[in-house]
Amino acid sequence: MGFKIGLLGLGTVGTGTVQILLNPSQRHPLVQELELYRVGVRSLEKSRAVDLPPSIITTDLDAIVTDPDIDIVVEVMGGLEPARSLILKAIAHGKHVVTANKAAIARYGAEIFTAAEKAGVYVLLEAAVGGGIPVIEPLKQSLCANRLHTVTGIINGTTNYILSRMQTEGGDFASILADAQRLGYAEADPTADVDGLDAADKIAILASLAFGGRIKLPDVHCEGIRQVSAADIAYAEKLGFVIKLLAVAKREDLTTETPTTETATLQVRVHPTLVHTSHPLASVSGVYNAIVIEGEPIGQVMFFGPGAGAGPTASAVVADILNIAAILKVERGTTTRSNGLPLLDPLLACSHQDYCTIAPMADLVTRFYVRFLTKDFPGVIGKLGTCFGNHNVSLESIVQTGLRDDLAEIVVVTHHVREGNFRTALDEIRVMEAVSSIASTLRVL
Repeated sequence: MGFKIGLLGLGTVGTGTVQILLNPSQRHPLVQELELYRVGVRSLEKSRAVDLPPSIITTDLDAIVTDPDIDIVVEVMGGLEPARSLILKAIAHGKHVVTANKAAIARYGAEIFTAAEKAGVYVLLEAAVGGGIPVIEPLKQSLCANRLHTVTGIINGTTNYILSRMQTEGGDFASILADAQRLGYAEADPTADVDGLDAADKIAILASLAFGGRIKLPDVHCEGIRQVSAADIAYAEKLGFVIKLLAVAKREDLTTETPTTETATLQVRVHPTLVHTSHPLASVSGVYNAIVIEGEPIGQVMFFGPGAGAGPTASAVVADILNIAAILKVERGTTTRSNGLPLLDPLLACSHQDYCTIAPMADLVTRFYVRFLTKDFPGVIGKLGTCFGNHNVSLESIVQTGLRDDLAEIVVVTHHVREGNFRTALDEIRVMEAVSSIASTLRVL
């Protein structure tokens, strides 16, 4: 028995989600058990990037969230309404929900999660923060044994893109914002991004997970980047800093050794910040996102990756769908294994039985750095180049760095070449009269 999915929205993220569901090859085996049952759209006439049977597409969104055959409702419409009402109606009809809607969760999370707890269903939201970066589930599961102190993130790609270009080009905010809008990195109305509102939604969600309490969105201090000037960027660089729009959630130091949700006091804030170039967030540029989480006993961990886009966000959406499907599979399949034991969670249990085929190193295609020590004979560089060429090894650069203990030091960097060809060439070079030794060989990323 498969798991029937009702999808609300077929925009960028919805389309990416459909593309994964319709192409399960080389993904987790559980993806094959997901059935795209109904898809809700605003218009039937709009052209789509995916080819779906007309029978599963509808503009009746209520019919999807109330359909008794649907197991999981996936909301990727965005916006506050009707997303909020549809999520609540799905919960009321016993549906598990997956959503990418950070705005609805940040504002109505208390209402939604209270309803879900009462109905005994899950609401998962990995895609709501950080696009394809897995950070929600690590906070809920992988890091749950830690006492977390701080969550600090670059969680808005538009502002990070603008600030990165201001730093590299020395341009001013207004002109780079206009260019970002032209290129599609910023919305026509950029308010939510450049004024920090989008980042505030996201840090409210992360803070609630990290510190085990609900966050009132109006309590999140929020500043945007409109006031950051090219002069500020330049002075920061002279002082050894870069300017980033940071979202920070931090538990203040408490006198009690066993703080509770009731006694903990938090800082939750969004604002432009000077970040020292040695900090791991300083090198996060362009539209990328990153979140640094600090706690005890783990110390510091960092999550980095694309913070938006069809593929990355859909990756997180489908991961949540699989988490729910795994739970449902266990609930439905008691004592179904051949040995009579209860069925294991397919995401936690080993799902692979066959051995992988590992390619031999000789077939690797990569670049190489190699350093030769040669006798000071005329024409030695030419002989090296000829030998490499005879074995289809293309050279990117070749440099003679001078004499060392009466030996010439020659450094070669190749283009991407087959390792077997490269090694065969080295074997011939090693026995050349002019070559004293091959001092070092390293692969180049």
